[in-house]
Amino acid sequence: MKVGTFASLKSATDVRISRRCPAADARRRTQPFSLASLCPLRYNARAMKEYAQQLLRYPEMGISLDFSKLPLTDAFLSEMKPLIDRAYSDIAALEGGAIANPDENRMVGHYWLRNSAIAPTAELRAKIDGPLDDLKDFAARVLGGELKAPSGEKYTTCLVIGIGGSALGPELVADALPAGGLTMRFLDNTDPDGMYRVLDELPLATTLAVVISKSGGTPETRNGMVCAQAYFESKGFCFAKQAVAVTGVGSKLDKVAVSEGWVKRFPMEDWVGGRTSETSVVGLVPAALQGVDVDALLKGAADMDARTRVADTAKNASMKLALAWYAAGEGKGKKDMVVLPYKDSLVLFSKYLQQLIMESLGKELDLDGKLVNQGIAVYGNKGSTDQHAYVQQLRDGLNNFFVTFIEVRRAPKDQVKVEDSFTAGDYLQGFLRGTRKALAESGRKSITISIPTVNAYTLGMLIALFERAVSFYASLIHINAYHQPGVQAGKLAANVFLKLLAAAEGALTTTPATATEVAAKVQADEEDTYHALVHIAESGKAKWVLSEEGPCSDTFSL
Repeated sequence: MKVGTFASLKSATDVRISRRCPAADARRRTQPFSLASLCPLRYNARAMKEYAQQLLRYPEMGISLDFSKLPLTDAFLSEMKPLIDRAYSDIAALEGGAIANPDENRMVGHYWLRNSAIAPTAELRAKIDGPLDDLKDFAARVLGGELKAPSGEKYTTCLVIGIGGSALGPELVADALPAGGLTMRFLDNTDPDGMYRVLDELPLATTLAVVISKSGGTPETRNGMVCAQAYFESKGFCFAKQAVAVTGVGSKLDKVAVSEGWVKRFPMEDWVGGRTSETSVVGLVPAALQGVDVDALLKGAADMDARTRVADTAKNASMKLALAWYAAGEGKGKKDMVVLPYKDSLVLFSKYLQQLIMESLGKELDLDGKLVNQGIAVYGNKGSTDQHAYVQQLRDGLNNFFVTFIEVRRAPKDQVKVEDSFTAGDYLQGFLRGTRKALAESGRKSITISIPTVNAYTLGMLIALFERAVSFYASLIHINAYHQPGVQAGKLAANVFLKLLAAAEGALTTTPATATEVAAKVQADEEDTYHALVHIAESGKAKWVLSEEGPCSDTFSL
């Protein structure tokens, strides 16, 4: 390394070695860089020892987890031992087929998906192996051109229609693992502008639609399907002849697919939740059509499951991850989790983890019915983009978070020297290490997960690592991680509003009326009625006259 060439990198990451010595900082900014000034020997030895003690590696898998900036002390582990033992017992029972979701009286079987041999019955093993073989055969026929579009051409594009876990996992895989199969597009919301932006760009003649919904009644997915169906028909195409259903046997969607003669149906099981469904037909059908090596994805998950199935915390990455979450937030979610993958291909990983973690752990009641209001808030984007976004607050603002850095060690295309002897990848590593150090010096905790590269195997590892950490953490805090009553409450409230929309529109006449007057007619909440009337007017079905006196005096009429 040339003397002084580190200066621009150092200033870009805003690395300050000691906040207690401004004079020393000033000298470092003006004097040539040297390793001796950065790492005094005593500090270096102490830090290296701490790092080595808090590092967990699985060499054969290429993954390591560094807890040195959020250390798990012997005293903490000793104090947590009763809860740790319970968590090991709970996950063993779950994998053995116990009812792990008592509120819905369901087993939880996503760990069986990548190793059907551990499923508790032969019937369950058949329900895993059969669809897996079927989907791989189906994808091979599509990608090989044996199964063609009605036009006689090979399929080129896959339109996935789903919401939540039926879209987030497939979107993550599609973005992280470009594989040379079908081009992946998604309808993952009920926003009409968003849907038609995607639909307008599709090569309809060679697009295979995959509709994913366990019940077939999820409004966002059904709306997307209906809009896509109408769009295909309006352009002279038969949607059913280019459609695949991934759904529960006998569901509303399943019945539609049967009656309309869709191309293919794949069965979803009720013991697989949406947010843990990437290694089920939900995630594997789109992945296989994309050309991803689904066997490698499953093996990565299975290998991580096996390593984190052992009841030895020193060697269990998922348990240590769950314990770090517990330590950071005192078991009450007092600290947010900021996910910072330093790789563009993992930019959607934080979005994927938001659902996995927040929907699983964000619960009002524990398993005993006690009010606990648990959860961990998750957000993030990618490094080093976030150096220029919210890392400023992380470094100097509220200390209400901990960071999960994700390092990808290899960059085969990193050949160009962008400054002196440094490549763009050198800078990326510098930003990661600089940010980690700067946060630690400011008392901000972090975990660093390192993988060699992003491929199907390593992505499977990461998915399983966090799935099992969620299971362990849920046991530590004694909540049901596998239901989502808050989501259901939102759906019920939406249905009530839809009924109000119809009633409010029916109550309008050519005579202008305020929201209060319309609410009285339909016997509804005044504010809710006002919002319904605004929506009706903005949809072109009514006139809306804004009053200078405010919304209470606004009027609506046909």
